Parts: sequence; C-alpha cells; structure tokens
Amino acid sequence: MADPESRPGSSATEELLGRIAQLREHCPWMGALTHASLVEYLLEEAYEAAETIEDGHPEAELQGELGDVLLQVVLHARLAEERGAFAFDDVARGLGAKMVRRNPHVFRPDGSLQDSFPATVAEIEQKWDAVKRAEKPERQDPFEGIPQALPALARAQKSLDRAARAGLGLPAGIPVPDNEEELGNQLLAVVRSARDNGMDAERALRSAVRRYQRGQRDQSGHTPS
Repeated sequence: MADPESRPGSSATEELLGRIAQLREHCPWMGALTHASLVEYLLEEAYEAAETIEDGHPEAELQGELGDVLLQVVLHARLAEERGAFAFDDVARGLGAKMVRRNPHVFRPDGSLQDSFPATVAEIEQKWDAVKRAEKPERQDPFEGIPQALPALARAQKSLDRAARAGLGLPAGIPVPDNEEELGNQLLAVVRSARDNGMDAERALRSAVRRYQRGQRDQSGHTPS
C-alpha cells in the first residue's frame, strides 16, 4: 500500500485509516488483534477519556485521549473490513443516518434542517424514544439494551432513567445532599459500611437492579428477549 500521506488531498481521516491498514499488514502485534482482544482497550480508553474530562485536564490531553478512543473505533472497523463485513465509512454513514432519523426535531428525512426546533429537553426525549420504538417495534422491554457489563451504579441510573421515561414505578428515594460532592461522600460511606460488614457493594447493587427490573417486567407483562 502506498504511503497514505503521499496521496494529494488526502484527509487526516484517510491518512489514519491508511496507517492502521499498514500496521495490520506489517506489525505482528497489530495483525493479531481481534474484536474480542480489543474490548479491554475500548473500555480502558473510554474510562481514561472520562477521567480527563472530569478532572479538568488540559485540552491537549483531552485531544490525545479522544484520539485513543477513535483508534479503537478505527481498529474494529478495519477488522470488519478485512473480512468483508463493513468499513469505517459504513460506520460513519450509518451514524449520520441515525442522527437524522432519531432527531426529527432538528432534521427533515432528507437531512436538511427543520424550519423551527423544540425548546424543551422533554420534547426531544419524547421524539427520540418514539423513533427508537419505531425502529424496533419488537422491543417492548424498557430495560433491553442496557449493557450487562456496566458498573452497577451506572446500570442503576440508566435503569431508573428508562423506567421513568416508560412511566414505570420507581423505588422509594431517600433525602440526598445538595451537591454531587456530598453525594459522593455519602456513597463512599455506604461502600465503607458494606466493606466493614463483609459485603460487596457492587454485587449488592447489581442484585438490587436485577430485582427492580424483574419486578417492573412482572407488573407490566414484559419479558426479556
């Protein structure tokens, strides 16, 4: 393959895709990668990017972390292209089409902008949910699609978000602090208490989320697919 940087008018994305193709061909370590072996790196890079944002690191560091996340996407797309399944352009094209399809409050079906836009987040969420239901009418379970591998706290939050938007019952709440710093301290204290009593806070919350989801499915008549 020719040097991707030698092609007149090639974009940074084209150059990157060319570099990855060359590495897959000539680097034994890169050549041995699989979708399964890349999963740990995909998760690791996503967490590192999140940490960079949350800790307020310099913009240059965020740029580098986003590049590491993009690398994972490019690698997965390259592996798929090599077996004739799809390529990076297909991923980008599909994503662009999804953004048009799922955001009818912004785009017309042909991708052009609407004349006016809704003012509230609630309206946007309603339209988004309606489009998703139309895309997969067979999906009746409101919790379907929430990754099982999510950390228990993230899975709990997403489950409650889905339940609220579906009009399902929510578990009883307790008074919480006025800001996230105090809330974090409260959660840390709960984990400390669990540890001191020989319990696993992550496993306990994961089990609680499963019980909650199961109870809501039983009440609504939904069964997980």
